[in-house]
Amino acid sequence: MTEDKIFLDNCWYAAAWEHEIAQADFKLGRTICEKPIVFFRTESGRYIALDNRCCHRAAPLTMGRIEAECIRCMYHGMLYNEHGQVIQIPGQKQIPENFKVHSYPVQEKGGMLWVWMGDPALADPKDILDFPPLSDPENWRGFTEPSYLHYDANWLLIVDNLSDFSHVAFVHTNTLGGSEEYAFTSVPEEIEPLDTGFRMERWHYEAGVPPYHAKVLDQDEQAMLVDRCNLMEMHIPGVFLMETRFKPAGAEPQGQGKGFHQYRNCQYMTPETRNTTHFFWNYLHQAERQDASISGSLRESLLEGFMEDKVIIEAQQKLLQQDPTFDPKFMVADKAFALVRRIWNARLEEEEKVSPRIPPLSSRNRIL
Repeated sequence: MTEDKIFLDNCWYAAAWEHEIAQADFKLGRTICEKPIVFFRTESGRYIALDNRCCHRAAPLTMGRIEAECIRCMYHGMLYNEHGQVIQIPGQKQIPENFKVHSYPVQEKGGMLWVWMGDPALADPKDILDFPPLSDPENWRGFTEPSYLHYDANWLLIVDNLSDFSHVAFVHTNTLGGSEEYAFTSVPEEIEPLDTGFRMERWHYEAGVPPYHAKVLDQDEQAMLVDRCNLMEMHIPGVFLMETRFKPAGAEPQGQGKGFHQYRNCQYMTPETRNTTHFFWNYLHQAERQDASISGSLRESLLEGFMEDKVIIEAQQKLLQQDPTFDPKFMVADKAFALVRRIWNARLEEEEKVSPRIPPLSSRNRIL
């Protein structure tokens, strides 16, 4: 495996929430795996993803103009179709075949745009991990606009963070966790390996209600002791899905009524560069879906918790960049994220064998 092979090509990456495209006049520039891409919505409603550099002088197509199913570079007026091919050059009739930019397969699911960075022939939309609550407003309510954060850190550090929930007790004592006791008294059940990651269940019994949950409860429920279950899945390249269930301490899991609550949580980590990450998330609730204040409170609480993570993870990144020879030590709780990293590295090696990456030509003597 070459040193430059650090990203998987043949997989779907979360690229943008649909509302982000709409808010940006239906064009959005976003770097994915160190490749600049323009995402835009055509007049017929289709989503297109192209290299965000005009093949003429590298002007950004995000500064272009959407015309029907095409986008025009507003530097010298070259018009690109949905396949990235130049179909019009002002003042020039002949258009060479190599006047084109790369086109990426893109799909929408659950309000999220997904982009395929590798061989288009292998891009199967069925491989996009579905998260049904995002497409089920009759049973689940999320944020009015699903959220986005930018991390100055490698995406795998965020994957590590979400793969070991013992950190909740210390990083999120007063927000998502509730107490340091969580790390000592809650232990993961058997970790189930998957072809793309793992599935894990973690119970915390007879505990106080964590602060973020207490904020949306009445006084009687706030005073309860509860059993909390987090059923988590992590999939490469960086998809985290979780069911969170609360019940009165000692009650049967299938019960209903006072003290029984469910949440659904999705988080997507997409590498922007080797040291920066796009982070997308939504947190959905089931009870009292008509009450907008609940989703507002949950968003505020979860954002507070994520910012606590962000401070630590970005500090990690700085120290690791200062000393790339750092040799991390592993403990039992690292089993889940070690599994993800093994799968990731194995997939990288498989891709390298099939299609070795060619080192880029030196641009030292090139004149643009």
